[in-house]
Amino acid sequence: MGEFDELIDARSPAEYADDHIPGAISCPVLDDSQRARVGTLYQDSPFEARKIGAVWVARHVADHIERLFADRPRGWRPLVYCWRGGQRSGAFSHILRQIGWDAQRLEGGYKAWRRHVIDELALLPQRFDYRVVGGATGSGKSRLLEALAAAGAQVLHLEELASHKGSVLGPLPQTQQPSQRTFESRIHACLSAFDQDRPVYVEAESRRIGSVQLPDALLEAIRAAPGLRIEATIAARVEFLLQDYDYFLADPAWLIERLSQLTGLQSRETVARWIALAQGGEFSELVEELLERHYDPLYLRSQAKNFAGFSDAARIDCDDLSPDGMARLAREILARA
Repeated sequence: MGEFDELIDARSPAEYADDHIPGAISCPVLDDSQRARVGTLYQDSPFEARKIGAVWVARHVADHIERLFADRPRGWRPLVYCWRGGQRSGAFSHILRQIGWDAQRLEGGYKAWRRHVIDELALLPQRFDYRVVGGATGSGKSRLLEALAAAGAQVLHLEELASHKGSVLGPLPQTQQPSQRTFESRIHACLSAFDQDRPVYVEAESRRIGSVQLPDALLEAIRAAPGLRIEATIAARVEFLLQDYDYFLADPAWLIERLSQLTGLQSRETVARWIALAQGGEFSELVEELLERHYDPLYLRSQAKNFAGFSDAARIDCDDLSPDGMARLAREILARA
């Protein structure tokens, strides 16, 4: 697709929001309600559906040309796609060609692209040499990945791609997680850009990160890879988490709602105590108890069960979990590598 100047997604806003080809701009020829209306009408009368659809498509295309593309030069070459590369992208590209632009339609549309991503994610993850960053909750694993990336390493930051920190307290305020399709597209885009001759650093994740899950081939490759394990004191981890999750200090109600979801994993008495600590602002005590009684036991069981390299992972002692400390640790890791 690199030979085209612009990638235009002609599908509805909801389809675009669910997932789209990286770099595509949304130029719907039918909005969500119009698409539903045309689809319903088509079941009874394809002719009537096409007739009303043509009116809406023409209006939308005219608006897009006037707002977005009026200043494009004669040699502009856009590529247009819809769900299957059919009528929506066909109508859009036809109008653009009538103006004089060399507009093309993506054969097979988004559906073909989605199949390509699925096929690639079954094979591509196995082509890389991973270094799995482990460590108990609060060890600064994500911050280390960011420091490694800043130092020039190849990093697959799955929690960043998932917009979630990977635990019951993982949802980010005012942030919606991507759809499963978008998450997979983001992973595919990252892996496609990596050099297969260089290692890829990644965090030791569970199968699920919030509402999305890792592709099977990627999960298998990560779980079989050698690891690095950050070891930090409980005091350093508590201090780090109070800074990293500072938004729950400003909104105890959000924290209490998340803690309530631990009922069933912990006794009602324990959860009630943790809620009382949150209500009283005793956050240091709360975080320490959460680590010792909930997160650390889960971490040890999960890592030992799922990651082949857990017991042999290179131990890295680090109590300076500040940005400077993570930057130093990243440089040391890369120097050893």
